[in-house]
Amino acid sequence: MSTAELRNSIGEYLSHIEDVSFLNALQSIVASKASENLSELSDFQINRIQSGRRQHKEGQTVANDVLQQEINQWVNSKAN
Repeated sequence: MSTAELRNSIGEYLSHIEDVSFLNALQSIVASKASENLSELSDFQINRIQSGRRQHKEGQTVANDVLQQEINQWVNSKAN
């Protein structure tokens, strides 16, 4: 069974459990395991994300297909 299938299966089982103390204990276990896989972002990474969000909000973005066309045109102009 794949990871995604296991998650879905577990979720289905959990939706039928009413025992609050069991669910609290399980939440603690899952939160502990999930925090092992989280890493903190560096200041540089946070600044880059904020900059990207600001650029997107201000409309300073280019659609991927438009950018790809520009790249192809540039490459073709250098090849000729």
